[in-house]
Amino acid sequence: MFPEALVLLLLVAFNAGSCSSLGKDDERFHEELVVRPLSGDHVNTYFQFTTRWHYGEKDNLYHTQLTPRVIAELLQQFAVKELHIGLTQGLWRYETWGYPIVEATSGAEMWAWFSGRNLTNGEVDRQWKELANVFSGVLCASLNFVDNTNSIAPRHLIRPQFMPANGQRFVRYSTLPREIVCTENLTPWKKLLPCGSASGFASLLNSGHVHNTKYHSLGLKVRVLCEDHDEDNCIVELTQTANLVYDLRLFELSNNDFSLRRLFGMGLNGFCELAASSKIYVQRNEQGERFQLVPPPTQEDVRSTRGGHSVIYSVYDMHEQFRDAGERLFNVAWLSPKSENRRRNLARPSLPPVTVHRYLLGHGQERGRIVTEVTNSHYDALPIMVQEMVPWYVHAYLHTLSIRRKPQRVNEYGRQRLPFKLLHYTPGKQRELPSHLEIGFMLPGQTSALITIDVDYLLLKWLEYPPDANHGHYIGAAIVSSQLPMGRNYTALPPEGHLFEHSFNATRPSYVLSLHTEALIVSLPTPDFSMPYNVICLACTVVALAFGPIHSVATKMIIVGRQASAPKNFIKKILNKIFRRGKAGDQAAAVPPEAAEEVALNAALASGLGSSSSRATTSRAGGDQPLLEDLDEEEEEQD
Repeated sequence: MFPEALVLLLLVAFNAGSCSSLGKDDERFHEELVVRPLSGDHVNTYFQFTTRWHYGEKDNLYHTQLTPRVIAELLQQFAVKELHIGLTQGLWRYETWGYPIVEATSGAEMWAWFSGRNLTNGEVDRQWKELANVFSGVLCASLNFVDNTNSIAPRHLIRPQFMPANGQRFVRYSTLPREIVCTENLTPWKKLLPCGSASGFASLLNSGHVHNTKYHSLGLKVRVLCEDHDEDNCIVELTQTANLVYDLRLFELSNNDFSLRRLFGMGLNGFCELAASSKIYVQRNEQGERFQLVPPPTQEDVRSTRGGHSVIYSVYDMHEQFRDAGERLFNVAWLSPKSENRRRNLARPSLPPVTVHRYLLGHGQERGRIVTEVTNSHYDALPIMVQEMVPWYVHAYLHTLSIRRKPQRVNEYGRQRLPFKLLHYTPGKQRELPSHLEIGFMLPGQTSALITIDVDYLLLKWLEYPPDANHGHYIGAAIVSSQLPMGRNYTALPPEGHLFEHSFNATRPSYVLSLHTEALIVSLPTPDFSMPYNVICLACTVVALAFGPIHSVATKMIIVGRQASAPKNFIKKILNKIFRRGKAGDQAAAVPPEAAEEVALNAALASGLGSSSSRATTSRAGGDQPLLEDLDEEEEEQD
């Protein structure tokens, strides 16, 4: 039998939200900023912008105010009930930073839930591809490459968070590990906010300071909450998140002091006038103990306890800070103690209960082995689920799948194996479908598990290689999910909450954890693409060299003329000039008019033979005595 803990993990759904009040306000917008000092001289800043619209009937979606029009049209055109999009650059370090508030993988990630009447898999596939094309234009991302070749339908791991979650529903998931996040994605993402980037917390998100971080992730989440299965009494919730990690060592400051102005290049110019709440939360315990806040917060600190783990936050309410009229910038500084006391005050980070890693084994470009390592540092056994999506150009062999275990204090894995509690496998198809694998097992406490599967690499067609073929081909990150009995290092929002303050004191029997591994790069057999380039260059060179002479011969008229030889010494040149001038003058005086006309006619006929030949002909026509150059020519001919 499957353990009860893992059954609860598979059946986690958005049920607690059905007991919460949906509210009767038309639209509300909230902006929040969470600042958490991390170990290793890093700082995590998490922005969250939430818009909730109780639109009631579906026809009211045509009249938007704070909610972007594209989101309203999305709910009208598609049968989508929940949508998640993430654009991430960098890798989150679980061992040193703990768990993030919102989990994301490198590159682009997208999944959606569809629910409606008379929906089929074919119709869902069509809407899924069109939905990706829509947000490819909205976010200026390469989501238009999402299709059936890189999409799967998860069976167990991804659970819905919309209401009502029962009934007929379909899910699609896809990832693009090659996607690079840049300013082209940040600018349209900020335009979806009610105030844009003109005021509020979004004014701190400058591209020069956002993309200079060690880790940054942009997220967008849309879900529909309908009460009592009534489609005419619904709320649409839009959540935009920006998660950044700064390395304080790059600022080159003493004691690693920092401030909002230092991190974002400017202070806060106020709050969004359309926001119902605008608050900054600063973590004070753990790594935040060594800092002193300037100015100090005006409100009392908030203590949040979840699963036996307590966190203390200081709160800055921007509505109170900017209550007085006048233009000014608000700044918060974190001042650390002196360098001699810094090591004493620096707390060591606590190791998270579950950590994951992923890498490749093997050599060559024909076959290899995908390895996923999961470590449970908790004292009790935990249910583990792993989802793998292997692209179609990598063949996975299910019979080689195995799970080996070892205690944490041992360096090498032995032959001890863990049994499967759940196994779902959908084989891939070349150039059509990826391979989909989901496995579940129980991982004992203080134990690591090594999941391995052998793969072969496919030889692609030459048109299927990317422009940088030698860079390699990506295999998307695997998703590892578990169910934690305690809340240590756990900062995620509960499914029924939509604000960060809803995570305060949100104690429950267990906490669903989702982690992403590293993306892999495989080196497929790659032809020598420089050879066609060399052939093209050589062929073009030969054609260019042959075209010029052939064109000249085919279009020009060639006239061959005899060139008279010049005297070989200086004395003959002088005598030649003297005799030619004198003889030419005597002949011009002695020639009668009829002979002169004949001479002129002969000169005109011989005009195309060159100046030297015409001079020789004229001199010969005047008399029988040859010139010195003619004598030289005759001597050369006789020789």
